[in-house]
Amino acid sequence: MANIKSAEKRILITEKRTAINKARKSEIKTYIKKFDKAIDNGNFDEAKTLLRTIDKKLKRAAHKNVIHMNNASRKVSRLTKKLNSAM
Repeated sequence: MANIKSAEKRILITEKRTAINKARKSEIKTYIKKFDKAIDNGNFDEAKTLLRTIDKKLKRAAHKNVIHMNNASRKVSRLTKKLNSAM
């Protein structure tokens, strides 16, 4: 356990940021699952709107350094290809 006040503060901030990052990643995964389900059901209009939302969330996460920018771009690219091939 930290003895210095600034170290204690950094521990609290790290725990808070970790929780926020985890929630952000979890939200993205949930949207991707909804996207896959929409494609499986043949609901392409819903899939298109979900893809726009996923793109926005991934870029935001990459900007906040939750995930790497290349990772976000790769996921969007793969989801777009999946949508286009399903249609």
